[in-house]
Amino acid sequence: MRPRRDADRRRFTSSSSSSSSQPPPPPQRAFRLLRRLILKLCLDMAGQSRKWMLLVATIWIQAFTGTNFNFAAYSSLLKSSLNISQVQLNYLATASDLGKVFGWSSGLALLHFPVSVVMFIAAFMGFFGYGLQWLLLRNLITLPYSLVFLLCLLSGCSICWFNTLCFVLCIRNFPVNRSLALSLTVSFNGVSAALYTLAANSINPSSSELYLLLNALVPLITSFAALIPILRQPALDPLPSDEVHRDSLIFLILNILAIFTGLYLLLFGSSVSDAIIARRYFAGAIFLLVFPLCIPGTVFARDWFRHAIHSRFRMESSRFLLVHVDDLELHKELLTHSNSIHSLSNGDSKSLLYENESMHGSLTAKDSDGCCERMIDKDQLAMLGEEHPASVVVRRLDFWLYYVAYFCGGTIGLVYSNNLGQIAQSLGLSSNIPTLVTLYSSFSFFGRLLSSGPDYIRSKFYFARTGWLTIGLIPTPVAFFLLAASDGAVALSTGTALIGLSSGFIFAAAVSVTSELFGPNSVSVNHNILITNIPIGSLLYGFLAAVVYDANAHHSTHPTVSDIVVCMGMQCYFWTFMSWGCISLIGLASSVLLFIRTKHAYDAFENKRISTLPILS
Repeated sequence: MRPRRDADRRRFTSSSSSSSSQPPPPPQRAFRLLRRLILKLCLDMAGQSRKWMLLVATIWIQAFTGTNFNFAAYSSLLKSSLNISQVQLNYLATASDLGKVFGWSSGLALLHFPVSVVMFIAAFMGFFGYGLQWLLLRNLITLPYSLVFLLCLLSGCSICWFNTLCFVLCIRNFPVNRSLALSLTVSFNGVSAALYTLAANSINPSSSELYLLLNALVPLITSFAALIPILRQPALDPLPSDEVHRDSLIFLILNILAIFTGLYLLLFGSSVSDAIIARRYFAGAIFLLVFPLCIPGTVFARDWFRHAIHSRFRMESSRFLLVHVDDLELHKELLTHSNSIHSLSNGDSKSLLYENESMHGSLTAKDSDGCCERMIDKDQLAMLGEEHPASVVVRRLDFWLYYVAYFCGGTIGLVYSNNLGQIAQSLGLSSNIPTLVTLYSSFSFFGRLLSSGPDYIRSKFYFARTGWLTIGLIPTPVAFFLLAASDGAVALSTGTALIGLSSGFIFAAAVSVTSELFGPNSVSVNHNILITNIPIGSLLYGFLAAVVYDANAHHSTHPTVSDIVVCMGMQCYFWTFMSWGCISLIGLASSVLLFIRTKHAYDAFENKRISTLPILS
């Protein structure tokens, strides 16, 4: 019996092994393959999703921390509560902008503390700065004017810290698409006023002091929402060519969605006075800010599926390309060159910079003694992306031309937004203040988005970024002369839109221009030096407007302004608009000269990029 059992066992074992060696049926093989593909896709997406979650978190921070743009919404109430003059109110607006003078402190903090710690320091500065002002307007506490000035200064410093934090995150995590990341995230800072107006209308449309409470709480809440992406920053690994293509596509889709978001806020940001409807619109705005989290995963899944399943469809066959691989190589070359400069002593680095500049000057010098030729040829930039320490930057003519262009362009537009409440009030359009604030905010957002235009049309039409900066300055003088010529509601809305568009373009483009002219690694310091013009301009331009305003003021019996001095009529701001228009022409001329002086550096960079394209492809 045993031999027979053993034979049966051997027969059963052999039949089992032969059956197990057979391949599984087709449905089972397809299921295993699909499961393997999905698992690999999830693992790949988990590795790539961190930087996009970080980008979306940066968008949230920018969208909810532009609290200085809604100053006009509560400035009249602040003026009446403190019983101060227009000049004193201007000092409070200046104090908010004065926080940018201490912008260098944010860069210093990022050198010694984690990004998350710096973010919460900024959030709590705004929490105390705006929160105590809200308690003041609610008559819960009494504060002297000097302390309110310091609170505005603390709030302005909070905004600057948030901005520097976002700049560093974009530059650090998107070295190839740096300009696209900066323009996209900085643009959302322009919709802050529209978002806060919609949020205030959804709670209590008749409360102006509510803006200060939102300014105190919302950035803190946003910091908690952005904490996890910031703590899980991705590793800084070089991008392969297929990921460069994919990232470009994602940026394009995000910009299209951003345009839709801006149009949504422009149409519904301040057009409703019913709280229930405003809540629905605000919920829609929040959805538009959260929705970008889905886009990178969708694009990545589609691209990966096409590559894995249908390999014959290749992204390389498409002519859609925003950033070429050679840009990455040139960026690495520039960084290597800048690191070699920093490895030298300070004197050696300066001598190397001046040696390069003298070499270029010897090649481009003209046999002419004209003043214009000397101004154009003297001390020109040798190349883009070369790192400039702060001690060298402040001695360059290009920097001061750039400084004047910003001072007489974007800064003057920001001062206009700070005075928008009093401008509308003087023209008898007080009820239009929320609409005007939203209009300026929305067009500032569109202007910031337009700053990425040079990167999208680069393969079709190339133009130096400093030239685009000049074009972006043109609407500002046009708008001020239009406002001086007419006091109608249409002219006020048109001028506000043009100024918002122009200043928004300058604010966003300036970060990339600073990085290109004076080095990407030094942008956190050099750009904070540049924006010191904002508090200076806020003080000077605002003081000019306040003096003209008070000179034409009279005591009003309007119930909302009590016994404070109020100016009514076109004469309140006529000479202010004329002066601002002439000053903006100076900024336009300075930007033209900057473009002429830097055009050769941009052309050299583009020629080198094109010349290396066949080799890299």
